[in-house]
Amino acid sequence: MNREQAYALMVQHTPSESLQRHMLNVEAAMRWYARHWNEDEDLYAVAGLLHDFDYEAHPDEHPTWGVTYLRGQTDTPEAVLDAIMGHAAYTGTPRESRLSKTLFAVDELTGLIQAAALVRPDKDIQQLELKSVKKRFKTPAFAAGVNREEVTQGAEELGVPLDDHMANVLTAMQELAAQEAGQ
Repeated sequence: MNREQAYALMVQHTPSESLQRHMLNVEAAMRWYARHWNEDEDLYAVAGLLHDFDYEAHPDEHPTWGVTYLRGQTDTPEAVLDAIMGHAAYTGTPRESRLSKTLFAVDELTGLIQAAALVRPDKDIQQLELKSVKKRFKTPAFAAGVNREEVTQGAEELGVPLDDHMANVLTAMQELAAQEAGQ
């Protein structure tokens, strides 16, 4: 499974542009961390792109449905499948690999950062500052669906201070926006 195949599968199974955007943001954060740790960037990217591909069609079976599908229909690496299962805390799947811990750590945080960018008058993530992200994080009513405990737990599992983790994911998402804008 390469990035192009993962992207095509994600688009095929995910009609919602906002959920597609989420998975692209998670992919960007996963790539950032893979480069940071000198890990396999493509492996991390595939995990980011596919982690929620089944959510719209199978919300009550997510991510089990998706992992079963990927295992039977594709050549997705087992490490990616484990990470996808582990990103959903309710599955009880232990996050033992750095890949699994990273996916869990960036998933919820990308949603908070995207929401923080969208409430800006210019909606420009490239102008979003870390202090704004931190302020939004401390406001439970803002992006109330974001599980702040999981964001904190994810940073702890990675061994990265929360403020640094927020800065890393923000940087990754800003880099993606710059690439998409052709800058």
